[in-house]
Amino acid sequence: MADMLPENGSTRPPGSRTLTLGTRGSPLALAQAHWVADEIKARSGGAFLCDVQTFSTKGDQLTTERLINSGGKGLFTRELDAATLDGRLDLAVHSLKDVPTLLDPGMEIVAYPPREDAREAFICRSADHPNALPAGAVVGTASLRREAQTLAMRPDLSVIPFRGSVNTRLEKLDRGDAAATWLAMAGLTRLGMLSEVVHPIALEDMLPAAGQGILAIAVPSTLDAEAKSAVRALNDLASEAAATAERALLATLDGSCRTAIAAHLFESDGQYRLSAEVLSPKGDQCWRQTESLDLAPDTPVDAAALAALGESVGGAIRDAAGGDLPTFEDT
Repeated sequence: MADMLPENGSTRPPGSRTLTLGTRGSPLALAQAHWVADEIKARSGGAFLCDVQTFSTKGDQLTTERLINSGGKGLFTRELDAATLDGRLDLAVHSLKDVPTLLDPGMEIVAYPPREDAREAFICRSADHPNALPAGAVVGTASLRREAQTLAMRPDLSVIPFRGSVNTRLEKLDRGDAAATWLAMAGLTRLGMLSEVVHPIALEDMLPAAGQGILAIAVPSTLDAEAKSAVRALNDLASEAAATAERALLATLDGSCRTAIAAHLFESDGQYRLSAEVLSPKGDQCWRQTESLDLAPDTPVDAAALAALGESVGGAIRDAAGGDLPTFEDT
């Protein structure tokens, strides 16, 4: 793949090498991929360039509003990982929350760039928080976690399936299909689409999905050391720590798209605090656990200690729930 030119067709600097980077074709995915490509070029001093290739995944092809019956984790990553393993790609850029906790054999995540705003965004023209909506108002979301959390805050609200781009969702709100919807602040920030209808919700008030706001750059294990090093240069220690703890929690809970799981690793001066919760589908039950870990700041990630933190929090939640986590039924 070293003989390919960058996507823009510009002349390749002497001695440079081009890596083929795969991504989904959505505006957000493309924005993330081109950011990664620019960073690889800048951090390698132009030694490595990226040719961005788009793929349509099973998740992109769904027409239903619900993802629950369509294959669970990996809906937005399988095609990219397959292309990486068979040599069509050198690396793939994923949103970490879409990545299964168990990677395909032969794949590895070598970089977690700095985490973007992990908060939830409440999208509404008439209220800045679910608590300010009138009784019985309709909220749209395709996320079962957000559905359960919305009902936990306001059991009187009605939650309906809701998918689509930011503009599509705003159009649905204007048509009166719903009074409000949810999106991730990370995606809106990366797209430059913050506005007066976007209301961030404090992490303490609404935990996000595990990994929300973090990118995962995956490569085949066979990629040469020089190329891996160029990609690894994008890694951020705080993001890697969060990814390690939050994904260990998911693995312990055996989290799937049928279980409403939220988690976030907070860090302050070397103290890590992992908060997580599992909710029943109607939000009427919630099992929440928080545990802390002290590590020296700005040091290499202690993967074992952070994984143990995630496993401990996940185990405590599973025990509190009686061993079996509540799941959403097919809809």
